[in-house]
Amino acid sequence: MNYIFYFLIVVSIIAGAINGKLSDVVNAILSGAELSVKVAFSLIGIMAFWLGMMKIAEKCGLIEIISKLIKPVTKKMFNEIPENSPAIGDIAMSFSANAFGLTNAATPIGIKAMEELQKNNTDKNSASNAMCMFLAMNTAGFQLIPATVIAVLIGIGYKNPTEIIAPTLLVTTIAFISAILLAKLFQRFWSPQENKEVNP
Repeated sequence: MNYIFYFLIVVSIIAGAINGKLSDVVNAILSGAELSVKVAFSLIGIMAFWLGMMKIAEKCGLIEIISKLIKPVTKKMFNEIPENSPAIGDIAMSFSANAFGLTNAATPIGIKAMEELQKNNTDKNSASNAMCMFLAMNTAGFQLIPATVIAVLIGIGYKNPTEIIAPTLLVTTIAFISAILLAKLFQRFWSPQENKEVNP
């Protein structure tokens, strides 16, 4: 990725020099650098706020309540997980973080959930159905409130940043449902038992 960006910058400078627009290229680079700092600071603020809210929710037991509410759904989707597994709470926290658009906050929670799922995995050399399902759900990234995107839009001075909520909700809902259905479909064709037979 670094090579691609480096290539684009070099090509832009060369093209600007050839067309006599080098000053415009330099001004664009400087203004872009200034804008990136503003966006970064706006992201810091909103991420700090939502991470704090998530921590409060965890401390006051709200996450535990959410995990209990989604437990019937979790048991249906993740039937390999024991009922008392900590993975259920971690999945609930990861889902909550993603739903509020906190993908950065969801990453460490998701890793922790994967570690718990690995403990229940009978074949340590390949991913279990539960792990594949959880990965598919996280990749789809269902979002009720795209907080990170809103923060970026605020940082660049967009007049109505909240109008992104409806299209984001629609797209991520379709992606989320599609990911679950595809994961369930592939589970019928490829199971851990078959994987063991192929790789003894």
